Amino acid sequence: MRLSSHFSAIRCRAVGRVQIHLYGLMRRMIKAVELFVGLRYLRTKRKTRFVSFITLISLAGIALGVAALIVILSVMNGFEGELRDRLLSMTAHGYVTGKEGSLEDWSQVQQEIEQHPGVVAAAPVIEMEGMIRTGRALTAVLINGVLPDKEEAMSGRTVNFLQGGLEVLQPDAHSIVLGRFLALDLGVKIGDGVVLLIPRPTGDGTLEPALERFVVRGVFEAGIQEHDSMLALVHLSDAARILSLGERVGAIRFLTNDVMAAPVISATLRESLGSDFKSSDWTIENASYFRAIRLEKMMMSLLLSLIIGVAAFNIVASLVMVVTDKTSDIAILRTLGMGPGDVVRIFFIQGAVIGWLGVFFGVLAGVVLAINVPTVVPVLEQMFGFQIMPGDVYYVTQIPSTLEVEDVVTISVAAFILTSLATLYPARRAARVNPAIALRY
Repeated sequence: MRLSSHFSAIRCRAVGRVQIHLYGLMRRMIKAVELFVGLRYLRTKRKTRFVSFITLISLAGIALGVAALIVILSVMNGFEGELRDRLLSMTAHGYVTGKEGSLEDWSQVQQEIEQHPGVVAAAPVIEMEGMIRTGRALTAVLINGVLPDKEEAMSGRTVNFLQGGLEVLQPDAHSIVLGRFLALDLGVKIGDGVVLLIPRPTGDGTLEPALERFVVRGVFEAGIQEHDSMLALVHLSDAARILSLGERVGAIRFLTNDVMAAPVISATLRESLGSDFKSSDWTIENASYFRAIRLEKMMMSLLLSLIIGVAAFNIVASLVMVVTDKTSDIAILRTLGMGPGDVVRIFFIQGAVIGWLGVFFGVLAGVVLAINVPTVVPVLEQMFGFQIMPGDVYYVTQIPSTLEVEDVVTISVAAFILTSLATLYPARRAARVNPAIALRY
């Protein structure tokens, strides 16, 4: 009796293991069936050629939208980098000054800044605002008093001197270097004289006009309208004499090896130098420029995302037509034991494959085009006989492109999610098909 009950228990456990094994095998088979049926519905049938055409249009639309987003954002990144480089050509990555707006013992502060990790160069500067006159022309001007040997390390690599150079600025020589557009507006050339009218602070808190005559010794081009049309350079000693600063300077500007690290370095310098000093960086001084670029990038991304949205609606339309066409097939699958969730997965697989293939080809085409924009654009210009950015209008004559991995990943993930969500409605509609009603006729 005990032996028979023992064998019965063993048989029950064996049957249970077999049932569990068969259930797991059936689940794996059903998953394989779902994948097979979902992929099978993607193939062209004679009576569903229009549905297949819509499917191809959906795939092409997703690929086009993803590629366009990647290329446009890469070009916007390139313009942002170009603007940043040109904007910082005549301005530093950051500066340090005293609480009163000037520095007394500036040489020691300059040495401490130069020794800070990440700082490439540092130079003193005195900034003045005033008017410049030649003949009867009177124009607003921003004057920077600089030390030529120190300024060479700051901006000499990025500023193009059309005539002369920083070496023409000598102490007490009354030499001045003008921006290209400023020189054109004044109608001056090398050797001509100009008069600077600078408001100079007095001891009682008022301002008095200071007139100084300078001789034009050079012309530069920074590549930024604001600099080329308003900026002028003089020697540091000349600027200090005009403002009666003595041995003081306005600030110490510094250049970093990584422009994006400038805010952190600026904050670190402010803490290390003490409370008698204040610092700033290019992200604060030029925040409006880059805020405008970020806004443009966001709007361009939203507009181009509509292409992907339209393609996603095409996926919905094509899957709805497939569900309508395959109603009897769905009913037969349901009668063979396939549950609503399995039917949902079939059509999810079909729509997801369309979307994911579109995203894959879009990313591939977008990355290739974004990397080769400087090569492709000249070919298109030569083919159609026009120039997108003529040199007599724009500073930048070639369209720059900077591909960022973060943008590619964000666009890919967003497109994946959007195309996957587009499959939910048709899939749920297929799952609600009643087998009895569908097979009744």
